[in-house]
Amino acid sequence: MAMGSSIAVGTIFVTSFDIPQMLLIWAGVVFASVLRTFTGFGFALAVVPVFAVFLPPTEVAVLAASLSLVLSFVSLRIWWGVFSVVEILPLILLAGVGTALGTFLLVGMSGASFQLWAGIAVLLACFGVTLSRPANPVDSPALKGGAGLLAGLMNGALAVPGPPMIVYALLTQFDPARSRALLMLFITTSSLLALVSYAVADLFVAATPWYVALALPALFVGDRLGNALFVKYSGEFYRRVSVLVLFFMGIVVIVRAL
Repeated sequence: MAMGSSIAVGTIFVTSFDIPQMLLIWAGVVFASVLRTFTGFGFALAVVPVFAVFLPPTEVAVLAASLSLVLSFVSLRIWWGVFSVVEILPLILLAGVGTALGTFLLVGMSGASFQLWAGIAVLLACFGVTLSRPANPVDSPALKGGAGLLAGLMNGALAVPGPPMIVYALLTQFDPARSRALLMLFITTSSLLALVSYAVADLFVAATPWYVALALPALFVGDRLGNALFVKYSGEFYRRVSVLVLFFMGIVVIVRAL
């Protein structure tokens, strides 16, 4: 069942939406925004399974990447200036290669497969957060290269670049504020790469701007709530909450896809 229908009238689009579905979408976007602003990751991980119930995989990916980019600008005050682009340039370049490859996978993916892999991505993120506890920060070119390429692949195929980068950030950055900023900066560039790749693959649909506009209030609310929670509870608490919520979400999505 589609989330909405769009009728083109010249350059104007009249869109009708099912109210219960929109309430569910808003709830998903608020939760995803809180999670992203609170931890630095998790927006696509949380929102893709919700969108996948109503929309085909290609539209889900485009919408998730669009909203993720908008949220990045809404949260600019949090991550801007903590890291320079030069510091993570190798990650971005490899992510660009992976995003292009992942987009080709997305085009031929069924709805059930898309939901299954989205759920698996969530569980991988959970295990990465749980297991990544070194005594000292890790500095490895292989780790950086692998994280960038794999994050790009998941970015193009699922609009979910987070899992590999979550592991990378937790292995290399022990300060929660820097870890969150690194993830936000990388996810911002990943969203841009994904949208460029989707545009080249002609995956955009006319209804996408309407969905983005309707989700904006939920984005702003979630961003404010998430930052307030980070200020009050940053540290080990946010890791435990994120892992627990994402784990149950991953299980639910995988069960639905089977």
